Amino acid sequence: MHMKAKLFLFGLVAALPAVAAETAAPAPARLVEHRKIWDAAPHNAFTDLVRFKDRWYCVFREGAGHVSPDGAVRVLTSDSGYWWESVARIEMPGYDLRDPKVSVMPNPPRLMLLGGATVREGKQPATESQSFVAISDDGKKWGKVFWVGPTNQWLWRVTWHRSNGLGVAYDVSPTSRSAKKYGTSLLLTKNGTDYDTLVADLYTESGPTEATLRFGEDDMLYCLQRRDGQTTNSALLGVSKKIPYSEWDWKDLGKYFGGPNFLQIPDGRWIAVGRLTNHGPDKKTKTVVCELDTAKAELKPLLDLPSGGDSSYPGLVWHDNLLWVSYYSSHEGKSAIYLARVKF
Repeated sequence: MHMKAKLFLFGLVAALPAVAAETAAPAPARLVEHRKIWDAAPHNAFTDLVRFKDRWYCVFREGAGHVSPDGAVRVLTSDSGYWWESVARIEMPGYDLRDPKVSVMPNPPRLMLLGGATVREGKQPATESQSFVAISDDGKKWGKVFWVGPTNQWLWRVTWHRSNGLGVAYDVSPTSRSAKKYGTSLLLTKNGTDYDTLVADLYTESGPTEATLRFGEDDMLYCLQRRDGQTTNSALLGVSKKIPYSEWDWKDLGKYFGGPNFLQIPDGRWIAVGRLTNHGPDKKTKTVVCELDTAKAELKPLLDLPSGGDSSYPGLVWHDNLLWVSYYSSHEGKSAIYLARVKF
């Protein structure tokens, strides 16, 4: 064999292990697609996402700004997730409607819209807040709005498990807000409109605010808890192993995590998405897809979504072997609603 041919073959064989090493360790998460789906209002934010009767539904707040007295809830729908249309807009004169969440109620399946209604002057802090619920059979026609839970207790998200809906409410009274003390309680509902308190003082230290609950095996309950304390603002992972969820083990995740949401994907991993600050080499604020290690209580960033500035509040759905994420961001100059699909 010619010497040059031998050298070529040797070089090819020597290169093979490097190629194999590269293909053996793919990125843990990959952005498959990302698109803006709505930016009609001056400020579009605080999303949630659900799949119901083979259609997508995305809800979010529209208003003049991040804090303004004119907040309303917009409901979009899509059959494919590509083209979206508005099917409802819920507003209440005199109230700023904020942080809408949408979930599928059982027996019979219906959509439940949950949010907070605040009374405020301009951009001033709210003087009163009340959670509200509306229910729909089709996402287009929404029934009567019900006030739910105690006044000045913000029920941020309800998670359904069998015939029960559980959620964490946090104290948003003017005195608690000014001191950043807050405090949370665990609420239970059977019908979406009537709520009982399971645990009055769920967590009370270092300003607990927004929280998402998810169920694991054997009815184990996990809580991903944001904190906004004056001295500590790192998120927490709470675990309660048995009904009635009165005993909790809380662990510090070591990172601020705004607009927290998470779910378990089919391979058993827990994936959390929310806002990280001072993130990455550029120390920016981003909406980030993370792996949540529930055993070690660690948040491991996997993928930065196209985002920046005023951003986060994701809705999460696992569908067709992909994680579908609705969120909002102002990285393109205006706070708008985005949809991303992520492959693991």
